[in-house]
Amino acid sequence: MKISTKGRYGLTIMMELAARFGEGPTSLKSIAEKNQLSEHYLEQLIAPLRNAGLVKSIRGAYGGYILANEPAGVTAGDIIRVLEGPISPVDFTEEDDPAKRQLWLRIRDSIAEVLDSTTLKDLITYQEHDELDNYMFYI
Repeated sequence: MKISTKGRYGLTIMMELAARFGEGPTSLKSIAEKNQLSEHYLEQLIAPLRNAGLVKSIRGAYGGYILANEPAGVTAGDIIRVLEGPISPVDFTEEDDPAKRQLWLRIRDSIAEVLDSTTLKDLITYQEHDELDNYMFYI
């Protein structure tokens, strides 16, 4: 499964809103400028996120977008599914070989587990050395 720019940029939007949670609305323009992304493209991505209830729009001169829930309550899986659709590496429903079908199911479930266990709070508080401490390197 390859996550497209829709999923990657959508995750960027949501991480920016999570980082500013409780501080009031954030404009897409500010997110676009900070991350060097197209504001027009971000506008296309925010609509499905709003329709799914993940973000709320605030109108007015100082309007913008806010998360609908706390960052700890929104997972990467929530965001990716809204923007990319179901998580599946291949269309395994047409797979005749039971061994390969089982492989595709295990891969799908593993990807879903990682996405569903990673919250926006995890992403915005991530520090690179945390992950490196979990691995041993041999030269």
